[in-house]
Amino acid sequence: MTSLFAKAAVFLSAASLLASCSSLESTTKTKSPSVLSKKRADEIFNAKTKSDASQVTYNSFLPAEPSVAVKASASSRAKDKHGSPTYVRPEVRKRFVRTTAYSHMENEPGAPGRLNAAGTILKYGTVRSAAADWSRYPLGTTFKIKGLPHTYVVDDYGSALVGTNTIDIFHPTLSKMRKWGTRQCEITVIQWGDWERTLKLLSGRTKYDHCRKMYYAARAAAGRNNVASTDPDPKTDAAL
Repeated sequence: MTSLFAKAAVFLSAASLLASCSSLESTTKTKSPSVLSKKRADEIFNAKTKSDASQVTYNSFLPAEPSVAVKASASSRAKDKHGSPTYVRPEVRKRFVRTTAYSHMENEPGAPGRLNAAGTILKYGTVRSAAADWSRYPLGTTFKIKGLPHTYVVDDYGSALVGTNTIDIFHPTLSKMRKWGTRQCEITVIQWGDWERTLKLLSGRTKYDHCRKMYYAARAAAGRNNVASTDPDPKTDAAL
């Protein structure tokens, strides 16, 4: 009899332990976190990647690397003295361009403070100022630099830029100017500037050697684009 009771006690104990384990397993299954499907995980990853890429692109001070296609297209073109490709046809809007940087804080002789060659204030906001040879990028030309969110407008020139394809990017401080340095960039021309306004401004400045060179080169370029030229000021031309 004692043996029977002992066997019954062992049986009940085993049954209780089994029930406890079953309950624990059930609880564990209930509280187990759900697993993301591969599709959903990919969606989250791609969204995060796009967000990060956007921040890198639009919070960056420096431009993105030019595309292989743009660099390849530039390689077969005639070059200026800096080895920068020359683009003649305005239809070519994506360009491989040598850029430099300047600042009104350099206080160069003859530079009128923060005024540009067009007589307005140099810009450094959503729209930013740039200088170039106006016979290649007429006054008012707007463009984008790959990898940067700003729009740049050609509203200035410099004697060192005449006869070159270089675009000089304005910066309000010397530290930013130095950080930019000289860089090869991919630009996309949004809209070409006004040849007539370009010629009108330059025609009154032909007593200056660099302006005279730009004026005649711009007049030739305007002629290729069927734009009426403006004769230079006879007083200044007579003095040449």
